[in-house]
Amino acid sequence: MRRKDREITDIALIEDVIRNSLVCRLGMSRNDQPYVVPLCFAYSDNTLYFHSAGEGLKLEILQQNPNVCVEFDIDQEVIQGDKPCKWGMKYRSVIGFGKGTLVKDLEEKKKGLDAIMQQYAGRSFEYVEAAIKSTVIIKVEIESMTGKESSYQNNGTTSGRVK
Repeated sequence: MRRKDREITDIALIEDVIRNSLVCRLGMSRNDQPYVVPLCFAYSDNTLYFHSAGEGLKLEILQQNPNVCVEFDIDQEVIQGDKPCKWGMKYRSVIGFGKGTLVKDLEEKKKGLDAIMQQYAGRSFEYVEAAIKSTVIIKVEIESMTGKESSYQNNGTTSGRVK
């Protein structure tokens, strides 16, 4: 990271950014063509879960190339300045890398759905087995993450790279 003064090294703060994000952007690549899609997600034990329909471009790409990049951001605010070059942005963000796989096991699918519902609803639900079978769950095990913040008082004190 070029701006070490903006790097977040504390894993608890990195995970706080992830857990407070409403959307995760999943980046993939097929034939040197990038593709990014915003998704609802869950994060648990260094693993991300996404749900999906049974077909579509992201599944096609993942089956050809499981390498993914994920991005989260929170606390965005425009910082105005008296001159155009003095404007800026306040934010916290995380970028991570990992491999995406499709979950086949019914119990692991339920675990992923439970994690997603916990993320957004704060509780678990009961699922009809047919619904679990027809839902695709994508699992991404994070290999590395970097956090970054801009325009915060504690800038640099909580800052890094997590592997």
